[in-house]
Amino acid sequence: MNDAATIAAVLLAAGRSRRFGPEDKLLMPLAGEPLALHAARRIAELAPGRRIAVCPDRDGELAKILSALGFEIAVNADPQSGLSQSLSLGIAAVARGPEPAALVCLADMPFVGTGHLRSLLARFDPVSAPVVASSDGETAMPPALFDRALFDRLRASEGDRGGKALLANATLVMAGAGELADIDRPGDLRAI
Repeated sequence: MNDAATIAAVLLAAGRSRRFGPEDKLLMPLAGEPLALHAARRIAELAPGRRIAVCPDRDGELAKILSALGFEIAVNADPQSGLSQSLSLGIAAVARGPEPAALVCLADMPFVGTGHLRSLLARFDPVSAPVVASSDGETAMPPALFDRALFDRLRASEGDRGGKALLANATLVMAGAGELADIDRPGDLRAI
């Protein structure tokens, strides 16, 4: 599949950020703009059929920024319940539409390029490659593309592992050096 317009993209942006401290890491500046905006812009450049962002509320600054980029907002009012809750809400929003697959991205991974997202899409096939995940050479991780047939399993996942079990048998696409780095602690941001 090469047509991004046929899929939905989900940006998970409702995490707890426990390791970052009291500030909302997704709003912290990176190269002069909020951290989450970097991942959101790469999704917008990909031009999927729909863009969905899972945020902790609908009226906060982050939701407003992402709405302005054309994202539908799904609300995870209980981010303490873990990544799986956000994933479930995002996939539920996708399932209400006709898209045959969902691309799941994390808002704290600002370096993933649009070219890598296109590579995931190019490897996707509902029969032979229903899960396509990113890899750093050691681990399967998001961004990842999931066939609609797997939506119920994604929605049933629990805790902070999200769709990790489904990634075990994923078709892997290598990312460039540093592309899959995520921002977990203030030091990660300062190191950039």
